[in-house]
Amino acid sequence: MDIQSIKNRFGIIGNAPALHHALNTAIQVSSTDLSVLIVGESGVGKEVFSQIIHALSARKHNPFIAVNCGAIPEGTIDSELFGHEKGSFTGAVDGRKGYFETVSGGTIFLDEIGEMPIGTQARLLRVLETGEFIRVGSSKVQKTDVRVIAATNRELLEFTQNGKFREDLYYRLSTVPIRVPSLRDRREDIPLLFRKFVVDFAERYKTMPVQLDEEAKALLINYPWPGNVRELKNIAEQISVLSNQTLVSGAELRKFLPEKNFYRLPVLASANNTQHTNDFSNEREILYKLFFDMKKDVTELKKMFLEILQNPALAGHAENFTQESLKNDYSLNGDSNKQIIGPAVVHQPYPQTVNASAQPMLLAHDDEIHQHENVEESLNIMDKEKELIIKALKKHKGKRKDASSDLGISERTLYRKLKEYDIDE
Repeated sequence: MDIQSIKNRFGIIGNAPALHHALNTAIQVSSTDLSVLIVGESGVGKEVFSQIIHALSARKHNPFIAVNCGAIPEGTIDSELFGHEKGSFTGAVDGRKGYFETVSGGTIFLDEIGEMPIGTQARLLRVLETGEFIRVGSSKVQKTDVRVIAATNRELLEFTQNGKFREDLYYRLSTVPIRVPSLRDRREDIPLLFRKFVVDFAERYKTMPVQLDEEAKALLINYPWPGNVRELKNIAEQISVLSNQTLVSGAELRKFLPEKNFYRLPVLASANNTQHTNDFSNEREILYKLFFDMKKDVTELKKMFLEILQNPALAGHAENFTQESLKNDYSLNGDSNKQIIGPAVVHQPYPQTVNASAQPMLLAHDDEIHQHENVEESLNIMDKEKELIIKALKKHKGKRKDASSDLGISERTLYRKLKEYDIDE
């Protein structure tokens, strides 16, 4: 059976290569009895893949059951899966068959397998290796013929390293792994899925199917969709029911998307250069790092010169420390008469090479070299930011546009900071 017929039969929408690869793997493994591990984020449709494997297998006429391991309490999951005998625990008034007994000959889908308790994992491993199980409270070994398909949204290999999942069970389950791609990995399918959902909901609620303008389409495609297809379907239903417009704009669509997830979006340049509320925070982080690096460089430079002053013999190693390198590193703008010593800048002829026999120039009052003392500069980011803004405005003679460009921020953000810091232009 080809992929297109499978997609039509199970209502799968999309043409992404990653989706087709997962479908091809499911089709190929369906004719065997191998255990399959389906991996993917929540909401990508892992259960649909388990249904495809069962429907194309020789077991298709036998039972299929899906069990969510995370939804069953730890104290009762053994009873649910393997059954129990009468009186085996409080409340066990009758004997009960478990899923592995009732579905014998068919397929059992164990969703959220990573949530299964360690003790139950040992029982499951025995079923996979020998086809045998024991009811809770019994000593009789019973046989079963069940194909196991497991699914998880966790990285089980990491779970095996910290003891939360049995390594032998992991390798036994993942005989054939299938990774179902997230919507972020097949963005080209998002408009197709959304269109299918809104048409279905329009038929259900007897309304006209909504459409998206170009801005809304771009927003839909670039949204991160942490809930994947399940979240997209939920949003499509909300818009179909609550939207008052047939043509939905980007601003209207934004009302239906959780605001916290917008921070995962890539930065999009718009006509009006709209700034999000996290811009200011990002700028502060960048400025703070810049100031910290500058302070570190200046401190190291002062330390190096003081070492040369204290030990003139080291000056011979500074031959390559030329005026050109200083100009490149610290932007001296071609002033060849500036020489940096410690925290001060004085005007002296700067030699092309440093002579070890030359008398070093000192800033001390008494021809003695005093012990160097690091003076901690203010690291208050607000003060430094205000200082940079004032310097930029003076440099560009109060022109906001040029000052904001020099600072690397928008003119709108600069205006907001002028108000915040009460800076007179």
